[in-house]
Amino acid sequence: MIECVPNVSEGRDAAVLDELADVVASAGCRVLDLHADPDHNRSVLTFVGHEDALYEGVLALARAAATRIDLRAQRGVHPRMGAVDVVPFVPLEGATMSDCVGLARRVGRALGEGLEIPVYLYEAAATSEARRNLAALRRGQFEGLEAKLLLPEWAPDYGPRRPHPTAGVTAVGARRFLVAYNVILGTDDPAIARRIAGAIREAGGGMAGVKALGLALTSRGLVQVSMNLTDVQATDLLAAYERVEREAASHSVSVIESEIVGLVPRAAVGSATTEALRLSRDLEDVVLENCLPSLPR
Repeated sequence: MIECVPNVSEGRDAAVLDELADVVASAGCRVLDLHADPDHNRSVLTFVGHEDALYEGVLALARAAATRIDLRAQRGVHPRMGAVDVVPFVPLEGATMSDCVGLARRVGRALGEGLEIPVYLYEAAATSEARRNLAALRRGQFEGLEAKLLLPEWAPDYGPRRPHPTAGVTAVGARRFLVAYNVILGTDDPAIARRIAGAIREAGGGMAGVKALGLALTSRGLVQVSMNLTDVQATDLLAAYERVEREAASHSVSVIESEIVGLVPRAAVGSATTEALRLSRDLEDVVLENCLPSLPR
């Protein structure tokens, strides 16, 4: 069993999101979760299956997204470069990272050659060290792709050297578990969220395995610290929450609540509780192991 967690650049149109989830399920995948964010204008699908079902599911998702999402008109606070922005494969029961790398390359080739969507391979599937980091691939966003793809160092791994007119570019990769986690602050000042993000991210000397952005939530008149926890053994949910809370207090700002995007492995929970994290959903409802089906072989 392999997990796939595509991020799509649509978080506001429920009909479109339902259609995308349906085409994935129709390909034989088991959809476990759909998390939509209107301010990010981005959604995260979580589904599982065996390799052939995931291959068909991602291609069906990409075909539907290319017709239903137009990045020339799409806007949100989260950086993006593709209608299906990123497609990570994560090994679960009976699967290896090598299996996921092979699947990422198989899917990447099909997207590039079959759908003419340029593809960058990232993380464990990357073809060079410079392409491992998703943030580097996404730098410049959709609007900068036309010039970026013509640079020798940024030629796509698969597909044409021009962005798809509506769907842009997709990053396809293989990785270990990543926890997407947002902490919402009681202020409308995005500069405070950005300062906190800068203080806690690993690249700035903060917490191990933490990537962070400070983003505005216009619909709520609040801001959030949006995190990816890439090493939950080093920094779990409670440690990340408590650090953000301390940093916020230093700016005389309170924490309103936090949210987990998609599902999380049990290993990331540690001693956390729904109440301790001020979660908007019950923690047990978003633990991956509680949601996994027993799939026929």
